Amino acid sequence: MGVTEKVALGILILFLIGTMIRLFHTPLRMVLRVAANTLLGFGALLLLNLTTAITGISLGLNVLNALVIGVLGVPGLGLLLLVQWLFT
Repeated sequence: MGVTEKVALGILILFLIGTMIRLFHTPLRMVLRVAANTLLGFGALLLLNLTTAITGISLGLNVLNALVIGVLGVPGLGLLLLVQWLFT
């Protein structure tokens, strides 16, 4: 493979990478936002479980609960507490 083919291949790869970034920009941003909100949901669950001795309220620290709280926010926390109350 000569220098010309290597340069052409490099330009083609850069073009494909640029095209993929433009094509998946919005879905990637949405996935990153959901991931960030899930991490915040983990933080909220951790804080909730740290105050269990005072409040008596606790939820399991898992990905599903964190995702629900991260996507729905405070109403999601209320929903999880309501579901836990219904099933106990």
